[in-house]
Amino acid sequence: MAQLTLTTFVTLDGVMQAPGAPDEDPSGGFGHGGWSVPYGDEEFGRFIVDVMERAGAFLLGRRTYDIFAGHWPQRTDPADPIASRLNALPKYVASTTLTDPAWAGTTVIGRSDLAADVRAVKDRTEGELQVHGSGQLAPFLLAHDLVDVLRLLVFPVVLGEGLRLFPEGARPTAFRHTGTRITASGVTLNAYAFDGRPRYGSYAD
Repeated sequence: MAQLTLTTFVTLDGVMQAPGAPDEDPSGGFGHGGWSVPYGDEEFGRFIVDVMERAGAFLLGRRTYDIFAGHWPQRTDPADPIASRLNALPKYVASTTLTDPAWAGTTVIGRSDLAADVRAVKDRTEGELQVHGSGQLAPFLLAHDLVDVLRLLVFPVVLGEGLRLFPEGARPTAFRHTGTRITASGVTLNAYAFDGRPRYGSYAD
């Protein structure tokens, strides 16, 4: 059985929308696409490769899937550690509209009961079932306690608008911190394990 891991780029104010390119996701009039790129140094790249090497399969939201499918199948160099994993391993896309995915190894899930489908994929996957980005899917997975490990990659920038990983009304959830690294460009690479519901107290006690 796999651990479901969610790896997400976020700003200091929690925005996760369109980190990789200006035209990646302009929905809602978002005009700050590509905000993570200036911080993508060699150390950051090595971290992403290390994460990818743990994957047993990938679970992606529809928008992220379309972005990946438009790029990675054309990267055929077997020495490319990211392309080789993405192209070779099973990919599951959460969608109610995608009917004929062209990227080899893709299975569409979530047409009727997405939470049940994700649990079934976890049961038959070894290693990590990895979610990357996927701004609509990620909050759903968090709300249904399906995320085992959260990798929160925090970039030293504030945007003031955009899609957030934890929107207003997000399910109260506790996580246990399991590790931190900081790159030379100032990106904080945090790892957290799911730890149930928050616990409360009072400093007045």
